[in-house]
Amino acid sequence: MTDLKYYSPNNPILLTGSLHVDEARKAIASLVTDLLHAARSMNNAGDIESATLDQAINRILAEGLLSPIDVPAADNSAMDGFALNGDCLGDSDNTVTLKVVGTAYAGKPYVGKLGPGECLKIMTGALMPDGCDTVIPQELTESADASLARFKQNQVKRGENRRLRGEDLQNGKAAIVAGRLLRPSDLGLAASLGIATLKVHRKLRVAILSSGDELRPLGQALDVGSIYDSNRYSLTGLLNRLNLEIIDCGIVRDDPASLKAAFIDAASKADVLISSGGVSVGEADFTKQIMQELGDVGFWKIAMRPGRPMAFGVLKPVQGSNRKTLFFGLPGNPVAVMVTFYQFVRSALLQLNGASQTEPPMTQAIAEAPIRKKPGRTEFQRAILGRGADGKPTVKLTGSQGAGILRSMSEANCFVILSHEQGNIAAGDWVDVALFDGLL
Repeated sequence: MTDLKYYSPNNPILLTGSLHVDEARKAIASLVTDLLHAARSMNNAGDIESATLDQAINRILAEGLLSPIDVPAADNSAMDGFALNGDCLGDSDNTVTLKVVGTAYAGKPYVGKLGPGECLKIMTGALMPDGCDTVIPQELTESADASLARFKQNQVKRGENRRLRGEDLQNGKAAIVAGRLLRPSDLGLAASLGIATLKVHRKLRVAILSSGDELRPLGQALDVGSIYDSNRYSLTGLLNRLNLEIIDCGIVRDDPASLKAAFIDAASKADVLISSGGVSVGEADFTKQIMQELGDVGFWKIAMRPGRPMAFGVLKPVQGSNRKTLFFGLPGNPVAVMVTFYQFVRSALLQLNGASQTEPPMTQAIAEAPIRKKPGRTEFQRAILGRGADGKPTVKLTGSQGAGILRSMSEANCFVILSHEQGNIAAGDWVDVALFDGLL
């Protein structure tokens, strides 16, 4: 296999046919790793900042979080019921009757120690009283008298329904590791430890632009042969899901001077530049020339559908900066833009921003109908994930899968991902599925 560091004019590699999706992903990850090593060698402290919990959602944790306390801080009840000493339990179904001597509430512990034959009514979260190691749920007890609790001896085992001190987190242990893409549960966990601010990586600055003489901005009337620019709005939505700083560079005409000026301007402001359009075989001649002047960028043909043409590489530092700008030149078709972002750009952005987990989550489902597929390329079919009468996950395509049919993305809630060597799929076959929700 050829060295896959990356393909570019300054790193010439003769390509016969198309690049596999997995090869392209490895090449991108390798270049991003090089950029990260270069950034770390400069020790740029400005890349780490503090964020309050209400600002930290979808940020990347820069410094691991250690618990300053035990969680829980003391043994407590996991449910409403009666706290007791497990000596009265056993394997028989004999009835046990205990005297209820008081009540323990969360935040209002019971003061005192229970004696033989006694129990305590206890609420969820209340501290376990001295001498008690077990809680029997209220629904497993019966009594005509509020001062007594009756239950079968074998209905619970010693130690059940009790949360132990430190069983969730121990003082000084790792609570959240560095590189975590912070989710709502992480923010709740930090709050439960009394921590109000987190050290996070600075948001990446991502510039986007669309190139094409046929593109028109929203609000302008369409003339013959023109279309509205939808790609920047799709990209904006995709980037907002990652909570990044977006620089909208608008629509750029298909001429060398305009493109060069736009790329230089974007590179002066952004860590990453994403363009759409102008990278297919018939359009790339002058774009290649510009890229050779501005940086180290290769033009790829990738064995995938949709999204075959793509440009990738780095732009040189501009205006005295020492920072290179990562560049993605995506296809012009609306669906191809979203698919290539999903497959290549999203993981690269997370990696560049310091995330430890960059791969999208996958699952499997049963194809409701046959799917046509040629071996020799990876396909991303837009589909709807559901559930069959037997409770198993099922998936069906949204209809026509053309690269320009944006409606197919709007109606779908997932991709069916068919691998490079796969052929036709029969109804009832299991297929790989990647969900949109929380991802795209």
